[in-house]
Amino acid sequence: MLHINKALLSPCVRARQDSVLPQDWPAVLARRARETRHAALKNYYLSGMPSPDTPLSDVPLLAMDFETTGLNPQHDDIVSIGLLPMSLSRIRIQGSQHWILNPRADLRTESVVIHGITHSAIARAPDLNAVLLRLLAMMAGNVMVVHHKGIEQPFLDAAFKKRIGEGIVFPCIDTLALEARVIAAQRQNGWRQKWWRPRPRLSLRLSDCRARYHLPHYPAHNALTDALGCAELLQAQIAHHFSASTLLGDLG
Repeated sequence: MLHINKALLSPCVRARQDSVLPQDWPAVLARRARETRHAALKNYYLSGMPSPDTPLSDVPLLAMDFETTGLNPQHDDIVSIGLLPMSLSRIRIQGSQHWILNPRADLRTESVVIHGITHSAIARAPDLNAVLLRLLAMMAGNVMVVHHKGIEQPFLDAAFKKRIGEGIVFPCIDTLALEARVIAAQRQNGWRQKWWRPRPRLSLRLSDCRARYHLPHYPAHNALTDALGCAELLQAQIAHHFSASTLLGDLG
Protein backbone atom coordinates (compact mmCIF):
# COMPACT_ATOMS: atom_id res chain seq x y z
CA MET A 1 0.00 0.00 0.00
CA LEU A 2 1.42 3.36 -1.02
CA HIS A 3 1.50 6.18 1.50
CA ILE A 4 -1.16 8.59 0.22
CA ASN A 5 -0.84 12.34 -0.04
CA LYS A 6 -4.31 13.30 -1.28
CA ALA A 7 -3.02 16.42 -2.99
CA LEU A 8 -0.88 14.21 -5.24
CA LEU A 9 -3.75 12.06 -6.44
CA SER A 10 -4.97 12.50 -9.98
CA PRO A 11 -8.27 14.41 -10.43
CA CYS A 12 -10.11 11.24 -11.45
CA VAL A 13 -9.05 9.48 -8.23
CA ARG A 14 -10.00 12.47 -6.05
CA ALA A 15 -13.40 12.74 -7.70
CA ARG A 16 -14.09 9.03 -7.21
CA GLN A 17 -12.89 9.16 -3.60
CA ASP A 18 -14.96 12.21 -2.68
CA SER A 19 -18.15 11.06 -4.38
CA VAL A 20 -21.06 9.68 -2.40
CA LEU A 21 -21.40 6.07 -3.48
CA PRO A 22 -24.85 4.44 -3.49
CA GLN A 23 -25.68 2.39 -0.42
CA ASP A 24 -28.24 0.12 -2.10
CA TRP A 25 -25.57 -2.16 -3.51
CA PRO A 26 -27.94 -5.10 -4.19
CA ALA A 27 -29.83 -2.86 -6.63
CA VAL A 28 -26.61 -1.48 -8.12
CA LEU A 29 -25.20 -4.95 -8.78
CA ALA A 30 -28.51 -6.24 -10.14
CA ARG A 31 -28.56 -3.40 -12.66
CA ARG A 32 -24.94 -4.07 -13.62
CA ALA A 33 -25.74 -7.75 -14.12
CA ARG A 34 -28.38 -6.77 -16.67
CA GLU A 35 -26.05 -4.36 -18.46
CA THR A 36 -22.74 -6.25 -18.62
CA ARG A 37 -21.74 -8.35 -21.62
CA HIS A 38 -18.90 -10.15 -19.86
CA ALA A 39 -19.86 -13.56 -18.48
CA ALA A 40 -17.53 -13.52 -15.46
CA LEU A 41 -18.59 -10.01 -14.49
CA LYS A 42 -22.23 -11.01 -14.83
CA ASN A 43 -21.67 -13.95 -12.48
CA TYR A 44 -19.97 -11.64 -9.98
CA TYR A 45 -22.83 -9.15 -10.05
CA LEU A 46 -25.43 -11.93 -9.81
CA SER A 47 -23.78 -13.22 -6.63
CA GLY A 48 -25.53 -10.36 -4.85
CA MET A 49 -24.62 -8.27 -1.85
CA PRO A 50 -25.94 -7.74 1.69
CA SER A 51 -28.53 -4.99 1.99
CA PRO A 52 -27.75 -1.77 3.91
CA ASP A 53 -29.86 -2.94 6.87
CA THR A 54 -27.71 -6.06 7.44
CA PRO A 55 -25.91 -6.15 10.83
CA LEU A 56 -22.14 -6.11 10.43
CA SER A 57 -21.95 -9.45 12.23
CA ASP A 58 -23.76 -11.02 9.25
CA VAL A 59 -21.79 -9.30 6.48
CA PRO A 60 -19.24 -11.44 4.58
CA LEU A 61 -16.07 -9.40 4.13
CA LEU A 62 -12.92 -9.58 2.02
CA ALA A 63 -9.91 -7.48 3.00
CA MET A 64 -8.16 -6.20 -0.12
CA ASP A 65 -4.94 -4.34 -0.79
CA PHE A 66 -3.01 -3.41 -3.94
CA GLU A 67 0.53 -2.41 -4.72
CA THR A 68 0.71 -0.28 -7.86
CA THR A 69 3.23 1.31 -10.22
CA GLY A 70 2.01 4.78 -9.20
CA LEU A 71 -1.05 6.75 -8.15
CA ASN A 72 -2.83 7.42 -11.45
CA PRO A 73 -5.07 4.50 -12.51
CA GLN A 74 -5.24 5.76 -16.10
CA HIS A 75 -1.48 5.51 -16.56
CA ASP A 76 -0.37 3.14 -13.79
CA ASP A 77 -1.33 -0.46 -13.06
CA ILE A 78 -1.58 -3.06 -10.30
CA VAL A 79 1.55 -5.09 -9.49
CA SER A 80 0.29 -7.02 -6.48
CA ILE A 81 -3.05 -8.01 -4.93
CA GLY A 82 -3.61 -9.30 -1.41
CA LEU A 83 -6.98 -10.81 -0.42
CA LEU A 84 -8.12 -12.12 2.95
CA PRO A 85 -11.62 -13.47 3.73
CA MET A 86 -12.89 -12.25 7.09
CA SER A 87 -15.79 -11.41 9.37
CA LEU A 88 -15.99 -9.27 12.50
CA SER A 89 -15.00 -12.28 14.59
CA ARG A 90 -12.59 -14.17 12.37
CA ILE A 91 -9.82 -13.68 9.81
CA ARG A 92 -9.37 -16.69 7.54
CA ILE A 93 -5.62 -16.76 6.93
CA GLN A 94 -5.86 -20.14 5.20
CA GLY A 95 -8.22 -18.66 2.62
CA SER A 96 -5.86 -15.80 1.73
CA GLN A 97 -4.51 -15.08 -1.75
CA HIS A 98 -1.46 -13.06 -2.83
CA TRP A 99 -0.62 -12.41 -6.47
CA ILE A 100 2.40 -10.67 -8.00
CA LEU A 101 1.31 -9.38 -11.42
CA ASN A 102 3.02 -8.17 -14.58
CA PRO A 103 1.59 -4.66 -15.02
CA ARG A 104 0.73 -2.97 -18.30
CA ALA A 105 2.66 0.09 -17.19
CA ASP A 106 6.31 0.89 -16.60
CA LEU A 107 7.65 -0.18 -13.22
CA ARG A 108 9.33 2.99 -12.01
CA THR A 109 12.23 3.11 -9.58
CA GLU A 110 10.34 5.17 -7.01
CA SER A 111 7.58 2.58 -6.72
CA VAL A 112 10.05 -0.32 -6.57
CA VAL A 113 11.70 1.38 -3.59
CA ILE A 114 8.32 1.42 -1.81
CA HIS A 115 6.92 -2.04 -2.46
CA GLY A 116 10.10 -3.97 -3.29
CA ILE A 117 8.61 -5.74 -6.33
CA THR A 118 11.41 -5.77 -8.91
CA HIS A 119 11.54 -6.06 -12.68
CA SER A 120 12.80 -9.64 -12.39
CA ALA A 121 9.83 -10.53 -10.16
CA ILE A 122 7.22 -9.19 -12.58
CA ALA A 123 8.98 -10.74 -15.58
CA ARG A 124 7.91 -14.15 -14.27
CA ALA A 125 4.47 -12.98 -13.13
CA PRO A 126 1.11 -13.35 -14.91
CA ASP A 127 -1.05 -10.56 -16.25
CA LEU A 128 -4.18 -9.72 -14.26
CA ASN A 129 -6.16 -11.48 -17.00
CA ALA A 130 -4.74 -14.81 -15.83
CA VAL A 131 -6.18 -14.43 -12.32
CA LEU A 132 -9.31 -12.45 -13.19
CA LEU A 133 -11.73 -15.36 -12.76
CA ARG A 134 -10.25 -16.34 -9.39
CA LEU A 135 -10.29 -12.71 -8.26
CA LEU A 136 -13.97 -12.31 -9.12
CA ALA A 137 -14.78 -15.62 -7.42
CA MET A 138 -13.19 -14.42 -4.19
CA MET A 139 -14.94 -11.06 -4.40
CA ALA A 140 -18.37 -12.57 -5.11
CA GLY A 141 -20.94 -11.86 -2.41
CA ASN A 142 -18.46 -10.00 -0.20
CA VAL A 143 -18.05 -6.40 0.86
CA MET A 144 -14.43 -5.32 0.38
CA VAL A 145 -12.45 -3.90 3.29
CA VAL A 146 -9.74 -1.45 2.20
CA HIS A 147 -7.63 1.34 3.64
CA HIS A 148 -8.30 4.23 1.25
CA LYS A 149 -10.79 3.19 -1.41
CA GLY A 150 -9.44 5.92 -3.70
CA ILE A 151 -6.83 3.34 -4.71
CA GLU A 152 -8.57 -0.04 -4.90
CA GLN A 153 -11.83 1.04 -6.55
CA PRO A 154 -10.47 3.16 -9.43
CA PHE A 155 -7.42 0.97 -10.04
CA LEU A 156 -9.41 -2.23 -10.39
CA ASP A 157 -12.02 -0.46 -12.51
CA ALA A 158 -9.32 0.89 -14.85
CA ALA A 159 -7.49 -2.46 -14.96
CA PHE A 160 -10.68 -4.25 -16.03
CA LYS A 161 -11.40 -1.65 -18.71
CA LYS A 162 -7.91 -2.09 -20.15
CA ARG A 163 -8.29 -5.86 -20.32
CA ILE A 164 -11.93 -6.74 -20.99
CA GLY A 165 -13.39 -3.42 -22.15
CA GLU A 166 -15.64 -3.07 -19.11
CA GLY A 167 -15.02 -1.62 -15.67
CA ILE A 168 -16.16 -3.01 -12.33
CA VAL A 169 -17.98 -1.54 -9.35
CA PHE A 170 -17.90 -3.03 -5.87
CA PRO A 171 -18.77 -1.87 -2.35
CA CYS A 172 -16.06 -1.05 0.17
CA ILE A 173 -15.77 -0.38 3.85
CA ASP A 174 -12.92 2.13 3.98
CA THR A 175 -11.00 1.93 7.27
CA LEU A 176 -9.21 5.21 6.50
CA ALA A 177 -12.50 7.06 6.05
CA LEU A 178 -13.91 5.30 9.12
CA GLU A 179 -10.95 6.40 11.24
CA ALA A 180 -11.28 9.98 9.98
CA ARG A 181 -14.96 9.86 10.96
CA VAL A 182 -14.11 8.57 14.44
CA ILE A 183 -11.47 11.26 14.97
CA ALA A 184 -13.83 14.00 13.81
CA ALA A 185 -16.56 12.79 16.17
CA GLN A 186 -14.17 12.64 19.11
CA ARG A 187 -12.96 16.16 18.46
CA GLN A 188 -16.49 17.46 18.04
CA ASN A 189 -17.54 15.89 21.33
CA GLY A 190 -14.62 17.39 23.23
CA TRP A 191 -14.27 20.82 21.66
CA ARG A 192 -16.00 22.76 24.45
CA GLN A 193 -13.56 21.51 27.06
CA LYS A 194 -10.42 21.70 24.93
CA TRP A 195 -11.02 24.47 22.43
CA TRP A 196 -8.06 26.49 23.67
CA ARG A 197 -5.58 23.65 23.22
CA PRO A 198 -3.78 22.98 19.93
CA ARG A 199 -5.08 19.88 18.19
CA PRO A 200 -2.33 18.00 16.35
CA ARG A 201 -3.30 16.48 13.04
CA LEU A 202 -3.49 12.72 13.44
CA SER A 203 -2.02 10.51 10.74
CA LEU A 204 -4.38 8.23 8.84
CA ARG A 205 -1.66 5.92 7.57
CA LEU A 206 -2.52 2.30 8.18
CA SER A 207 0.33 1.75 10.64
CA ASP A 208 -0.55 4.87 12.64
CA CYS A 209 -4.24 3.97 12.76
CA ARG A 210 -3.34 0.50 14.01
CA ALA A 211 -1.05 1.93 16.68
CA ARG A 212 -3.94 3.89 18.20
CA TYR A 213 -5.65 0.54 18.89
CA HIS A 214 -2.41 -1.04 20.18
CA LEU A 215 -2.31 -3.46 17.28
CA PRO A 216 1.09 -4.96 16.42
CA HIS A 217 3.39 -3.32 13.91
CA TYR A 218 3.71 -5.08 10.54
CA PRO A 219 6.19 -4.26 7.77
CA ALA A 220 4.42 -2.09 5.20
CA HIS A 221 3.96 -2.40 1.43
CA ASN A 222 3.25 -6.09 1.09
CA ALA A 223 -0.28 -6.41 -0.27
CA LEU A 224 -1.24 -9.45 1.80
CA THR A 225 0.29 -8.09 5.01
CA ASP A 226 -1.48 -4.77 4.47
CA ALA A 227 -4.76 -6.60 3.83
CA LEU A 228 -4.29 -8.38 7.17
CA GLY A 229 -3.49 -5.08 8.85
CA CYS A 230 -6.62 -3.54 7.37
CA ALA A 231 -8.76 -6.49 8.48
CA GLU A 232 -7.52 -6.27 12.06
CA LEU A 233 -7.99 -2.51 12.06
CA LEU A 234 -11.65 -2.81 11.05
CA GLN A 235 -12.29 -5.34 13.79
CA ALA A 236 -10.73 -2.96 16.33
CA GLN A 237 -12.64 0.06 15.03
CA ILE A 238 -15.98 -1.74 15.28
CA ALA A 239 -15.18 -3.13 18.74
CA HIS A 240 -14.20 0.30 20.10
CA HIS A 241 -16.59 2.68 18.36
CA PHE A 242 -19.50 0.68 16.94
CA SER A 243 -20.89 -2.81 17.57
CA ALA A 244 -21.60 -6.06 15.78
CA SER A 245 -25.23 -4.94 15.46
CA THR A 246 -24.28 -1.74 13.61
CA LEU A 247 -25.92 -1.79 10.19
CA LEU A 248 -23.81 -2.00 7.07
CA GLY A 249 -25.45 1.14 5.68
CA ASP A 250 -24.38 3.13 8.73
CA LEU A 251 -20.74 2.83 7.66
CA GLY A 252 -21.40 4.33 4.21
